[in-house]
Amino acid sequence: MLPSHKRYSYSPIVQRADYGWPEDRRLAVYIALNLEHFAFGEGLGAELAPGGPQPDVLNYAWRDYGNRVGVWRLLDLFAELGLPVAVLVNAAIYDYCPEVVAAFRDRGDEIVAHGRTNSERQSALSETEEKQLIADTTKTLTHHEGKPPQGWLGPWIAQSHQTLDLLQSAGYTYCLDWCCDDQPLWFKARQERLLAIPYPQEINDIPAIAVRRTSAAEFAEMIVDNFDEMLEQSQQQPLVYGIALHPYIVGQPFRLRHLRRALKHVAQQAERLSDRVWLTHPGAIADYVTSLPAGIVP
Repeated sequence: MLPSHKRYSYSPIVQRADYGWPEDRRLAVYIALNLEHFAFGEGLGAELAPGGPQPDVLNYAWRDYGNRVGVWRLLDLFAELGLPVAVLVNAAIYDYCPEVVAAFRDRGDEIVAHGRTNSERQSALSETEEKQLIADTTKTLTHHEGKPPQGWLGPWIAQSHQTLDLLQSAGYTYCLDWCCDDQPLWFKARQERLLAIPYPQEINDIPAIAVRRTSAAEFAEMIVDNFDEMLEQSQQQPLVYGIALHPYIVGQPFRLRHLRRALKHVAQQAERLSDRVWLTHPGAIADYVTSLPAGIVP
């Protein structure tokens, strides 16, 4: 037997119980916008030009473009299309550019915890240190938002063997770190259980564009094709389609032009097929799943 995480058992999607999203819709769609801040001259960070010595002005400035310019262009686009957004927030954002979070708060968007900063990975910490990271993040978001965050995405989507237990103990109801399914599923935790909401690693601009060098036009087509295919698949079972974006990547004007076309398709189809498509936040998905009878969701 291979080593196992022992968090969930195998469950083929074609053999699960059927259910519907609110009003019996079939495809839940959410946009996850990552708001990240990085330490200058130290720590981790995505690299436009890898391997430079610190202080790495080029890569720091490239990422900071997202907070200074890209995010505001994206905000205009979401408003234009009437799209709800879940913002995945590094706690450090509140010290650096609180105006950004305030703009999404004013829209009524969901604020999801995304660690202190993406300059660190929680999987590299001891259990005590990781517990403190979660506590620090939760305290900051609760202070500014007036309520604790419901969901968590780890910086760099990194987890230790204890992460799920620590999140559940800290009051979180769902996480976005596991990309193993197109439906929510329950994970075992030390005391209770924690819901995993599907979060994409394919329809995600960092793996697609920064790693695989997918063009802006190709990434837009990926968003459209994934939506159209999942809409067809959702006739068989309810599905979750997440779109993961970062302002310093898709907030660049030439990529934003193609993203606009893709998200316009999603918005128009969702309006035309409002009986089948649910534009929502991951927290609303988690709330709905929690309300279902036991045994429906594996």
